Amino acid sequence: MPDGFLAPKYLGWMLQGWGMTLWATLLVVAASTLLGIVFAAARESARPALVRASGVYLSVFRNTPLLVQLLFWYFGIPALLPEAWVQWLNGVHALALGGVVLVRWPSFEFLAALVGLVAYSTAYVGEDIRSGLRGVPASQRTAALALGLTPTQALRHVVLPQALRIALPPLFGQYMNILKNTSLGMAVGLLELSYRARQAEAETWKTFQVYAVATLLYIAAIAVLELLAQRLQRRRAYMLPGA
Repeated sequence: MPDGFLAPKYLGWMLQGWGMTLWATLLVVAASTLLGIVFAAARESARPALVRASGVYLSVFRNTPLLVQLLFWYFGIPALLPEAWVQWLNGVHALALGGVVLVRWPSFEFLAALVGLVAYSTAYVGEDIRSGLRGVPASQRTAALALGLTPTQALRHVVLPQALRIALPPLFGQYMNILKNTSLGMAVGLLELSYRARQAEAETWKTFQVYAVATLLYIAAIAVLELLAQRLQRRRAYMLPGA
Protein backbone atom coordinates (compact mmCIF):
# COMPACT_ATOMS: atom_id res chain seq x y z
CA MET A 1 0.00 0.00 0.00
CA PRO A 2 1.56 3.39 -1.03
CA ASP A 3 2.38 5.72 1.83
CA GLY A 4 -0.12 8.29 0.60
CA PHE A 5 -3.11 5.99 1.05
CA LEU A 6 -4.92 4.50 4.03
CA ALA A 7 -4.94 0.73 4.38
CA PRO A 8 -8.30 -0.98 3.82
CA LYS A 9 -8.48 -1.73 7.55
CA TYR A 10 -8.60 1.96 8.42
CA LEU A 11 -10.91 2.86 5.57
CA GLY A 12 -13.20 0.16 6.95
CA TRP A 13 -13.09 1.82 10.37
CA MET A 14 -14.03 5.14 8.78
CA LEU A 15 -16.95 3.63 6.89
CA GLN A 16 -18.18 1.91 10.04
CA GLY A 17 -18.04 5.23 11.86
CA TRP A 18 -19.86 6.91 8.98
CA GLY A 19 -22.58 4.28 9.16
CA MET A 20 -22.96 4.92 12.90
CA THR A 21 -23.13 8.67 12.22
CA LEU A 22 -25.90 8.18 9.66
CA TRP A 23 -27.84 5.77 11.89
CA ALA A 24 -27.62 8.07 14.91
CA THR A 25 -28.62 11.06 12.77
CA LEU A 26 -31.67 9.23 11.41
CA LEU A 27 -32.85 8.26 14.89
CA VAL A 28 -32.27 11.73 16.35
CA VAL A 29 -34.02 13.43 13.43
CA ALA A 30 -37.06 11.16 13.74
CA ALA A 31 -37.31 11.44 17.54
CA SER A 32 -36.64 15.18 17.74
CA THR A 33 -39.20 15.89 15.01
CA LEU A 34 -41.93 13.91 16.78
CA LEU A 35 -41.07 15.42 20.15
CA GLY A 36 -40.67 18.83 18.52
CA ILE A 37 -44.27 18.69 17.33
CA VAL A 38 -45.38 17.98 20.90
CA PHE A 39 -43.09 20.73 22.20
CA ALA A 40 -44.40 23.27 19.67
CA ALA A 41 -48.00 22.38 20.51
CA ALA A 42 -47.22 22.88 24.20
CA ARG A 43 -45.61 26.25 23.51
CA GLU A 44 -48.69 27.36 21.58
CA SER A 45 -51.11 25.83 24.07
CA ALA A 46 -53.68 27.89 25.92
CA ARG A 47 -52.71 26.12 29.14
CA PRO A 48 -50.28 28.25 31.19
CA ALA A 49 -48.71 25.21 32.89
CA LEU A 50 -47.70 23.71 29.53
CA VAL A 51 -46.37 27.03 28.28
CA ARG A 52 -44.26 27.51 31.41
CA ALA A 53 -42.96 23.93 31.38
CA SER A 54 -41.97 24.12 27.71
CA GLY A 55 -40.34 27.49 28.36
CA VAL A 56 -38.21 25.99 31.14
CA TYR A 57 -37.24 23.11 28.86
CA LEU A 58 -36.25 25.55 26.13
CA SER A 59 -34.17 27.62 28.52
CA VAL A 60 -32.32 24.61 29.97
CA PHE A 61 -31.46 22.83 26.74
CA ARG A 62 -30.69 25.84 24.55
CA ASN A 63 -28.60 27.67 27.13
CA THR A 64 -26.18 24.87 28.04
CA PRO A 65 -23.48 23.41 25.76
CA LEU A 66 -24.32 20.14 24.04
CA LEU A 67 -21.04 18.62 25.18
CA VAL A 68 -21.90 19.29 28.82
CA GLN A 69 -25.32 17.73 28.30
CA LEU A 70 -23.82 14.59 26.77
CA LEU A 71 -21.40 14.24 29.67
CA PHE A 72 -24.32 14.70 32.07
CA TRP A 73 -26.29 11.86 30.48
CA TYR A 74 -23.26 9.59 30.37
CA PHE A 75 -21.66 10.30 33.75
CA GLY A 76 -24.30 12.14 35.78
CA ILE A 77 -27.41 10.03 35.32
CA PRO A 78 -25.72 6.67 36.08
CA ALA A 79 -24.56 8.11 39.40
CA LEU A 80 -28.22 8.47 40.40
CA LEU A 81 -29.27 4.97 39.33
CA PRO A 82 -29.04 1.77 41.39
CA GLU A 83 -25.93 -0.26 40.65
CA ALA A 84 -27.99 -3.15 39.30
CA TRP A 85 -29.60 -0.87 36.73
CA VAL A 86 -26.25 0.47 35.60
CA GLN A 87 -24.88 -3.04 35.19
CA TRP A 88 -27.95 -4.04 33.17
CA LEU A 89 -27.63 -1.00 30.93
CA ASN A 90 -23.97 -1.80 30.29
CA GLY A 91 -24.61 -5.51 29.79
CA VAL A 92 -24.98 -7.39 26.53
CA HIS A 93 -28.59 -8.27 25.70
CA ALA A 94 -30.06 -9.71 22.54
CA LEU A 95 -33.35 -11.05 21.24
CA ALA A 96 -32.72 -14.28 19.32
CA LEU A 97 -34.98 -16.65 17.43
CA GLY A 98 -33.71 -20.07 16.44
CA GLY A 99 -30.14 -19.06 17.13
CA VAL A 100 -30.44 -15.97 14.91
CA VAL A 101 -30.00 -12.65 16.70
CA LEU A 102 -32.86 -10.34 15.76
CA VAL A 103 -32.21 -7.33 17.98
CA ARG A 104 -29.17 -6.34 20.02
CA TRP A 105 -29.35 -4.01 22.99
CA PRO A 106 -27.34 -0.89 22.11
CA SER A 107 -24.33 0.12 24.13
CA PHE A 108 -24.76 2.58 26.98
CA GLU A 109 -22.54 5.01 25.06
CA PHE A 110 -25.00 4.91 22.17
CA LEU A 111 -28.01 5.35 24.47
CA ALA A 112 -26.46 8.28 26.35
CA ALA A 113 -25.45 10.02 23.13
CA LEU A 114 -28.86 9.42 21.57
CA VAL A 115 -30.80 10.73 24.57
CA GLY A 116 -28.54 13.76 24.85
CA LEU A 117 -28.77 14.62 21.16
CA VAL A 118 -32.55 14.15 21.09
CA ALA A 119 -33.13 16.27 24.19
CA TYR A 120 -30.92 19.05 22.82
CA SER A 121 -32.21 18.94 19.23
CA THR A 122 -35.88 18.89 20.26
CA ALA A 123 -35.57 22.41 21.66
CA TYR A 124 -34.37 23.73 18.28
CA VAL A 125 -36.57 21.61 16.03
CA GLY A 126 -39.60 22.40 18.20
CA GLU A 127 -39.03 26.15 17.86
CA ASP A 128 -38.82 25.84 14.07
CA ILE A 129 -42.08 23.89 14.02
CA ARG A 130 -43.61 26.48 16.33
CA SER A 131 -42.63 29.20 13.84
CA GLY A 132 -44.36 27.16 11.16
CA LEU A 133 -47.50 26.94 13.29
CA ARG A 134 -47.50 30.69 13.69
CA GLY A 135 -47.16 31.07 9.93
CA VAL A 136 -50.47 29.31 9.27
CA PRO A 137 -53.30 31.84 9.08
CA ALA A 138 -55.70 31.66 12.03
CA SER A 139 -58.56 31.42 9.54
CA GLN A 140 -57.41 27.88 8.65
CA ARG A 141 -57.99 26.67 12.20
CA THR A 142 -61.24 28.59 12.46
CA ALA A 143 -62.54 27.05 9.22
CA ALA A 144 -61.57 23.56 10.36
CA LEU A 145 -63.42 24.04 13.67
CA ALA A 146 -66.43 25.39 11.80
CA LEU A 147 -66.53 22.20 9.74
CA GLY A 148 -66.90 20.18 12.94
CA LEU A 149 -63.34 19.11 13.61
CA THR A 150 -62.11 19.03 17.17
CA PRO A 151 -59.15 21.28 18.08
CA THR A 152 -56.84 18.23 18.00
CA GLN A 153 -58.17 17.14 14.61
CA ALA A 154 -57.81 20.66 13.26
CA LEU A 155 -54.19 20.76 14.40
CA ARG A 156 -53.36 17.32 13.03
CA HIS A 157 -55.15 17.43 9.67
CA VAL A 158 -55.19 21.13 8.75
CA VAL A 159 -52.70 23.27 10.65
CA LEU A 160 -49.75 20.94 11.19
CA PRO A 161 -49.27 19.83 7.54
CA GLN A 162 -49.14 23.48 6.48
CA ALA A 163 -46.83 24.37 9.36
CA LEU A 164 -44.37 21.62 8.44
CA ARG A 165 -44.26 22.83 4.83
CA ILE A 166 -43.56 26.35 6.03
CA ALA A 167 -40.89 25.15 8.45
CA LEU A 168 -39.21 22.85 5.93
CA PRO A 169 -36.11 24.98 5.12
CA PRO A 170 -35.12 25.72 8.74
CA LEU A 171 -35.92 22.12 9.73
CA PHE A 172 -33.42 20.77 7.22
CA GLY A 173 -30.91 23.26 8.54
CA GLN A 174 -31.43 21.71 11.98
CA TYR A 175 -31.12 18.20 10.53
CA MET A 176 -27.73 19.13 9.08
CA ASN A 177 -26.71 20.47 12.48
CA ILE A 178 -27.81 17.19 14.05
CA LEU A 179 -25.58 15.25 11.67
CA LYS A 180 -22.61 17.45 12.56
CA ASN A 181 -23.44 17.37 16.28
CA THR A 182 -23.11 13.58 16.32
CA SER A 183 -19.35 14.19 16.23
CA LEU A 184 -19.56 15.28 19.88
CA GLY A 185 -20.72 11.78 20.70
CA MET A 186 -17.06 10.75 20.61
CA ALA A 187 -16.73 12.42 24.04
CA VAL A 188 -18.88 9.64 25.54
CA GLY A 189 -17.42 6.82 23.44
CA LEU A 190 -19.91 6.74 20.56
CA LEU A 191 -18.15 4.96 17.69
CA GLU A 192 -19.16 7.52 15.08
CA LEU A 193 -17.06 8.95 12.25
CA SER A 194 -14.97 11.42 14.29
CA TYR A 195 -14.16 8.75 16.88
CA ARG A 196 -13.09 6.29 14.18
CA ALA A 197 -11.04 8.99 12.45
CA ARG A 198 -9.19 9.69 15.67
CA GLN A 199 -8.52 5.97 16.13
CA ALA A 200 -7.18 5.66 12.59
CA GLU A 201 -5.01 8.76 12.95
CA ALA A 202 -3.55 7.50 16.24
CA GLU A 203 -2.46 4.23 14.59
CA THR A 204 -1.32 5.50 11.20
CA TRP A 205 -0.12 9.04 11.93
CA LYS A 206 -1.57 9.94 8.52
CA THR A 207 -3.39 12.98 9.81
CA PHE A 208 -4.09 14.61 6.46
CA GLN A 209 -5.36 11.45 4.79
CA VAL A 210 -7.56 10.41 7.72
CA TYR A 211 -9.26 13.74 8.21
CA ALA A 212 -9.55 14.33 4.47
CA VAL A 213 -11.55 11.10 4.19
CA ALA A 214 -13.65 12.05 7.23
CA THR A 215 -14.34 15.49 5.77
CA LEU A 216 -15.41 14.02 2.43
CA LEU A 217 -17.76 11.59 4.16
CA TYR A 218 -19.37 14.41 6.17
CA ILE A 219 -19.71 16.51 3.00
CA ALA A 220 -21.33 13.59 1.18
CA ALA A 221 -23.91 13.13 3.95
CA ILE A 222 -24.68 16.86 4.11
CA ALA A 223 -24.98 16.98 0.30
CA VAL A 224 -27.62 14.23 0.39
CA LEU A 225 -29.62 16.23 2.95
CA GLU A 226 -29.30 19.37 0.83
CA LEU A 227 -30.52 17.57 -2.27
CA LEU A 228 -33.46 16.11 -0.36
CA ALA A 229 -34.32 19.55 1.03
CA GLN A 230 -34.21 21.10 -2.45
CA ARG A 231 -36.42 18.36 -3.86
CA LEU A 232 -39.00 18.77 -1.11
CA GLN A 233 -38.83 22.53 -1.48
CA ARG A 234 -39.56 22.29 -5.21
CA ARG A 235 -42.46 19.95 -4.43
CA ARG A 236 -43.77 22.45 -1.88
CA ALA A 237 -43.53 25.27 -4.42
CA TYR A 238 -45.44 23.14 -6.92
CA MET A 239 -48.18 22.34 -4.40
CA LEU A 240 -48.43 25.97 -3.25
CA PRO A 241 -47.92 28.01 -6.44
CA GLY A 242 -49.21 31.14 -4.80
CA ALA A 243 -46.83 30.92 -1.84
